[in-house]
Amino acid sequence: MDVDSESSATSFDENTENFCDNPTRDILAEGLMGLIKPTVDQLDERVKITRLSQLALRDSIDSVYEELRKIIEVQHSSNIDLDIYIKKLINTKQRVTVLTNILQNAQERLNRIHTYIDKETAKRKVTLSKLEDSQNL
Repeated sequence: MDVDSESSATSFDENTENFCDNPTRDILAEGLMGLIKPTVDQLDERVKITRLSQLALRDSIDSVYEELRKIIEVQHSSNIDLDIYIKKLINTKQRVTVLTNILQNAQERLNRIHTYIDKETAKRKVTLSKLEDSQNL
């Protein structure tokens, strides 16, 4: 095989050993983790706040629904057709429930990402401390 035709590409497994020996790569990875983690934390906090407001909205809709039911029971002979509004409230409540479920799933995914980032950060710190210890010897 000619020297020119030999591939210089290496596999991931071959470079795994060199990963710990490359302080530039470790610093870059640490920097990227430092950039991503605050964004994930902020997004997680906003999802929590949104979920709480969705739950409060659902409770408010339930309350309004119950009040409208009471009004309908009291005013059987009234010409006001509140059924349309009750149906709209029920529809809105269903949408809020769907959104709450979506937000809950998103928050669970964010929690998994957050856990992964914490694990990776801990691994990087251990690797860097081992590297520093071996260079100091």
